[in-house]
Amino acid sequence: MPTGIPREGVLLDIYRRAMLIKLADDRFISQLSGGELQIAYYSPRGQEIVSAATSANLNTEDYVVTIYRGLHDHLAKGVPLKQLWAEFAGKATGTCKGKGGPMHITHPESGVLVTTGIVGAGLPIANGLALASKLRGEKRVTVCNFGDGASNIGAFHEALNLASVWKLPVIFLCHNNLYAEHTPFQKGTAVDSIAKRAASYDMPGVRVSGNDALEMYETSRIAIDRARNGGGPTLIEAMTFRFRGHNYGDRGEYIPAEQYAAAIESDPVTRYRQWLVEHLSGDTSLNEIDETIRHDIDEAVTFMRTSPYPTEDELNRDVFSEEF
Repeated sequence: MPTGIPREGVLLDIYRRAMLIKLADDRFISQLSGGELQIAYYSPRGQEIVSAATSANLNTEDYVVTIYRGLHDHLAKGVPLKQLWAEFAGKATGTCKGKGGPMHITHPESGVLVTTGIVGAGLPIANGLALASKLRGEKRVTVCNFGDGASNIGAFHEALNLASVWKLPVIFLCHNNLYAEHTPFQKGTAVDSIAKRAASYDMPGVRVSGNDALEMYETSRIAIDRARNGGGPTLIEAMTFRFRGHNYGDRGEYIPAEQYAAAIESDPVTRYRQWLVEHLSGDTSLNEIDETIRHDIDEAVTFMRTSPYPTEDELNRDVFSEEF
């Protein structure tokens, strides 16, 4: 294998995470289309590699902060499928007892501490988590995921400034899918690259192809290692594309047809699979991974369907303080 390419176990791990995201998204869309689920849903299809390659560099105890389009970050970081599906459906067996829903997934055991429905709200929260890790003398890092639209709000600039001042162990990972909801990147952002903004806060800023597994893995590895060893924050702009509309029901008609077609033609998961077949001598191991994932998703869907909704007396629990 060429020099600089991660070992086979890492390559397959990235593939497993990416394919899990893809197949889970496919099933969610199927459930929604068939009327078996009625939820708010924001598909990450097309952006799988960004999360899969980054999370391959993280430890279980590392923190992840993400947004309402967060399924790829949840699954890549290890939120259990059954509990995740249950929470998306509002069931009592979910990660938040069914009271958070798809836009507020939290699972401390896997390091996913915040999923926020407010654009850009996760950036200062990520700083708080990173500051806590630094004060405790831990080697834990925080990865904060957000979209290109969030880079234009005040919290982005405030968070990057403080992270640099305090040299926090945080990685600001922008998934630039070129559309802030329905607004094209160039119509809402004055600079031609979000990564350029890092210079204003004296931190490394790098723009990479978020659809290239090897490039995304190596870039995030350098940033994570730097943060873990006291070097401070990094801003990564991962260029990618979402294959579906802003949310389920949005057909994305504001996106030029040729742009859609070109993105789907170069599907990053499909391209990565083809690359692995060429470099790992066949697709037997990949087929086995695919089969296992499909089985696990089947079990998660069954778990979701058979799980109960929260009881009425559960509604106020975890909302108000309780006397013991």
